[in-house]
This record gives sequence, C-alpha cells and structure tokens, in this order.
Amino acid sequence: MFGELEFWFALIKIVAIIALVVVGFALVSWGFRSPAGNKASLANLWSDGGFFPHGLSGFFAGFQIAVFAFVGIELVGTTAAETADPRRNLPKAINSIPVRIIIFYVLALAAIMAVTPWRLVEADKSPFVELFVLAGVPAAASLINFVVLTSATSSANSGMFSTSRMLYGLAGENHAPKPFARLSKAAVPSLGLLFSCFCLLLGAALIYLVPNLLTAFTLVTTLSAVLFMFVWSLILCAYMAYRRKRPQQHADSTYKMPGGVFMCWVCLAFFAFVLVLLCLQSDTRAALLASPVWFVLLGVVYAWKRRRERALVRLRE
Repeated sequence: MFGELEFWFALIKIVAIIALVVVGFALVSWGFRSPAGNKASLANLWSDGGFFPHGLSGFFAGFQIAVFAFVGIELVGTTAAETADPRRNLPKAINSIPVRIIIFYVLALAAIMAVTPWRLVEADKSPFVELFVLAGVPAAASLINFVVLTSATSSANSGMFSTSRMLYGLAGENHAPKPFARLSKAAVPSLGLLFSCFCLLLGAALIYLVPNLLTAFTLVTTLSAVLFMFVWSLILCAYMAYRRKRPQQHADSTYKMPGGVFMCWVCLAFFAFVLVLLCLQSDTRAALLASPVWFVLLGVVYAWKRRRERALVRLRE
C-alpha cells in the first residue's frame, strides 16, 4: 500500500516538474518576453552578477534548505527489507539518484531562472506558478497547489512508513518500547504508525505556536537537517565499522560504495562544515541551538530504560 500510494503521489509531481522544464525551455526557444519586457534567455543564468551575485556567503546560505531537500534519501536503503530482489533493485534505485537530481532540481531551477531573472523572483510567490502564468495557463495556481499538496502527502507517507518500520526494528532489538514490535493482522507495525501520525499533528500545531510562518518553516527545516545529518553520520560510521569488522563480507559484495572509507570522511567533514554555516544566520542558529534538547531527551529516556531493565534482571536473579 505504501509503494502504491508513493508511486501515484510521485508521478503527479514528476509530471508537473517535467512540464515546468519543457515549458520553461520552450519559452526560451521562442524568445518569449514577459509583460515587463524581460526576455527569456539562458543568459539570465549568468547575467546580473554571475552565478554568485551575493558572493559565496549567499551560496552557502542555501545549504540549509538544500540539505533539508534530501531528507529521506536514506529510505532507499530502508526499503531493502521490503523489495523482492534487493540485489537488482537497490543498485538500480541508487544509481538513478544523480539523474533524478539533474532533472528535478538542476533543470527545474535552470528553467525558472532562464525565464525569470533571479532578481525578479519574489520570495512570497511560487516561481512554479509564475512561470506557468507567463506561459498563459490561468489555472496555474490551483494546479501547483494540488501538486504541492500531493508532494506534502508523499513526504508524510514516506515519513510514516520509515518511522513505523524503524520503531518496529528498534523494539525488536530491545532499544524501543516493546509494544512497537507488535504487528497488526495485516503485518503492519500499527502502533508505530499511530505514533508517527501523532508526531505529524505536533508538527501541524507548531504553526499556531509560532505566528510567523516563515520562522516556523525555517525552524522545522533546520532542525530536520541537523537531525538527519546526525542519522547520515551514524550510517557512515556503521559502514566504516562494517568494513573493519567484516572485511571478507565487504570483499565479496557485488555493489560497493565508491570511494569507500575515504568518501565517508569527506561526507562527515561536509556535515561539520554545514553545521558551522548554520551558526552564521540568526534564524538557523536558533534551531541549531534547540537540537541538543532532542538528544538530551533521548539520552535520559534511554538511560532510564536501561536502568529499569537492569533492575528487572536483578529481581529475577
């Protein structure tokens, strides 16, 4: 059910982005001029100060939202337990990620900025909507809002799947409360699913606790980026430990990580660099300073659980 829903949600946004790229470059080919007299041209990509009109600081300021955009990429590995043929399907899925980044990120941004120069992009308006409006699609706002809703639903769908499965796995290894290890009649970790839905409701409540929507969005995206960089760092450390403890199994693997341990250290250094960048802006710095609260809470709960388990073992003895 997760895969089926995700397929249709993803298909809607993929069709919308491909349509945006095609329309954008079609406007460039036709030499389209906006009502304000701006001509659609590839020269818009490097004019007005080049690729870094605000210097490297402006470029680095975008790292926070860029990292957030890739939250969930580790789900490709999580689905290894769900796919029928992981030896064939996982390499295929992983190898296609760079191609998808080029099509859905790079080409989409290039199409938008080729039609609308960066200095004319308004922060409170969707560049997707504006491009389709220029192309003469009056229902652009409604169409894009529909796509945004399906994209948000797709993200929530993935989050609920991964959270419920992770809680189920942790409970099975005695690292989370035992009730999370129970499966429903349909073999679904239903309690983990309900817990994930509860967390989504808490996220929705944040809109009412933080009156400024942009501030709330920056807080959530920065906090998510920090927490997921921690998760990715754990994955890299686990990989290095695997290489050290089971060298023969790694040698027998048919699909190895390019660069191996060296690339792990490169990635870890990049994450440390991003954390430094988050300290430079006041809005992202506030979220970065709030992130240790989550780790402290996890640590306290985990320590309490361990102490309780040891006490139960002593009682049995």
